[in-house]
Amino acid sequence: QVQLVESGGGLVQAGGSLRLSCAASGRTFSRYTMGWFRQAPGKEREFVAAITWNGGPYYTDSVKGRFTISRDNVKNTVYLQMNSLKPEDTADDYCARTKGMYYSGYGGAEEYDYWGQGTQVTVST
Repeated sequence: QVQLVESGGGLVQAGGSLRLSCAASGRTFSRYTMGWFRQAPGKEREFVAAITWNGGPYYTDSVKGRFTISRDNVKNTVYLQMNSLKPEDTADDYCARTKGMYYSGYGGAEEYDYWGQGTQVTVST
């Protein structure tokens, strides 16, 4: 089995930054596309960013230029650096692993088979 544990969430002022981490155990995520999703209060879960095994990133339009996804395959960890945070970024953020290396990660939640429990991000104005 695969365990994904997110950390790094918190309360920040608008314009501030946070770095989320997702640590994987049980099975390496090397060569698996990894992704981040978020769910705002009263909203459905939405795709945020994905990264291939060799570092190719993809972002949803609303976070381009502000967020950076990265990974360390040796440490089995994926990161989401969030800069210039806005109140609308307030959400529970989830890390997930795709079903295999041939999945892009931006086709939707159906491409993913393992999910973390989430970490809360709150951005105040």
